[in-house]
Amino acid sequence: MSSSSSSALSRLVNLQRQFQQTKQSEKDGFDVKISSEVFDALSKGRAVVALESTIISHGMPYPQNLETAKEVEAIVRENGAVPATIAILDGVPCIGLSNEQLERLASLGTKAQKTARRDIAHIVAVGGNGATTVSATIFFASMVGIPVFVTGGIGGVHRHGEQTMDISSDLTELGRSPVAVISAGIKSILDIPKTLEYLETQGVTVASYKTHEFPAFFTETSGCQVPCRVDTPEDCARLIDANLKLRLGSGILIGVPIPKEHAASGRMIESAIQIALKEARENNVSGNAETPFLLAKVNALTKGASLASNIALVKNNALVGAKIAAALSKLR
Repeated sequence: MSSSSSSALSRLVNLQRQFQQTKQSEKDGFDVKISSEVFDALSKGRAVVALESTIISHGMPYPQNLETAKEVEAIVRENGAVPATIAILDGVPCIGLSNEQLERLASLGTKAQKTARRDIAHIVAVGGNGATTVSATIFFASMVGIPVFVTGGIGGVHRHGEQTMDISSDLTELGRSPVAVISAGIKSILDIPKTLEYLETQGVTVASYKTHEFPAFFTETSGCQVPCRVDTPEDCARLIDANLKLRLGSGILIGVPIPKEHAASGRMIESAIQIALKEARENNVSGNAETPFLLAKVNALTKGASLASNIALVKNNALVGAKIAAALSKLR
């Protein structure tokens, strides 16, 4: 763990005792609430896995979103780590949610604001409810010293991004926060080669799990090779540990291919993606509205197959991520 992460955690430890689960960050000046389970694990050096909350609020309908969130947390626990789902509730960033908080977030659905790094200050200032995207989750995980974060897929450079400058803040956040993100790669609705080029510019180590090829979310392959292959949770732990000890300050992206039994529908999903992209262009859908539009269209065209694959890969990532976090905890 870097010195900055260690000092942040030390501040939180001291203030935890004083304010009964509500911490005041001396540096950033706002309250952060860490669940007792997550706090206990962090203070004892046990494995913790950060989880985003946008997948709960915006990823699928209620109650399927709640069921999936609970199942993902259970998988993390079964594989040796403590889950820390992150969200902003009533203006307070929460690291680790109770069952009641998960239920509330799932019920709110899209009424909770989709919160990237740029939105954090606003949601806190107005006392709102925010479901954290990858960039916001990385920020909070880094703040409290959680080195491993599991998600479905990260954002990237959109197609024609060289003209629109539509580039996800996930990429810049990975470049400035020492957190390892475990994902199924990047959705092919994005420009995968340009995304990997941008990550290289940001100094982000990109690795793939048990393969040399970067995964494309719904499919195992993207046609893009990665400079780093890791074959076991222990390999991943050593990579993360080296990154932290070197104090590089940047994160790591580890791509985990979708399970083979769900990749079989990948070609059908890819065909639907091309149709959805064409409709988005014809309807002038762009910016923040583009990804939700595309995913909803693809889900409709595939009659739910894409959503089923999405859930399967998130669960697989949670399994792999928890094992990586447990191996890292043992190593450190």
